[in-house]
Amino acid sequence: MATTYCDFVQHKGKGTVHQHYHDKEYGFPLHSDNELFARLILEINQAGLSWETILKKKDNFFKAFDDFDIHKVARYTDKKKEKLMQDAGIIRNRLKIESTIDNAKRIKAIQKEFGSFKNWLDTHHPKTKEEWVKLFKVTFRFTGGEIVNEFLMSTGYLPGAHVETCLVYKKVMKQKPKWAGK
Repeated sequence: MATTYCDFVQHKGKGTVHQHYHDKEYGFPLHSDNELFARLILEINQAGLSWETILKKKDNFFKAFDDFDIHKVARYTDKKKEKLMQDAGIIRNRLKIESTIDNAKRIKAIQKEFGSFKNWLDTHHPKTKEEWVKLFKVTFRFTGGEIVNEFLMSTGYLPGAHVETCLVYKKVMKQKPKWAGK
């Protein structure tokens, strides 16, 4: 039985959407605010569903949410919300759609104060998972412990995305910033 995502992909995920995500995205640092925003929103949308569902709908999410352009999403109107509610290519959950728009607005405020969402994350690094969860809960909507943990692990802010014996582990470690060892 697979105990880590690396094990799962090795034994059951080969040739699936999981393998590409594991090998090319999971745990690798992201540098642009729109990429970070996209990952956060995908993690939020996964709540209550399988990660495979989100990975299969990933391209649809990018199309529906204007490639997760923070400034565009922050300006979405009620008409756009209703259009998203009718889009079978994404998760049609009103709370998740509204939190996406609200979180884009919150990231815009963070950008104004810190220069970027990435700078805000870097400024707060390192923290324990519990400290991150607390910070995210007061800063963003729809961000529980598992969502925050997966977002931070998948973007390299928390360790644990890959086991040391995984072939991808060394690739991820080469791309991590100097502070990542803290």
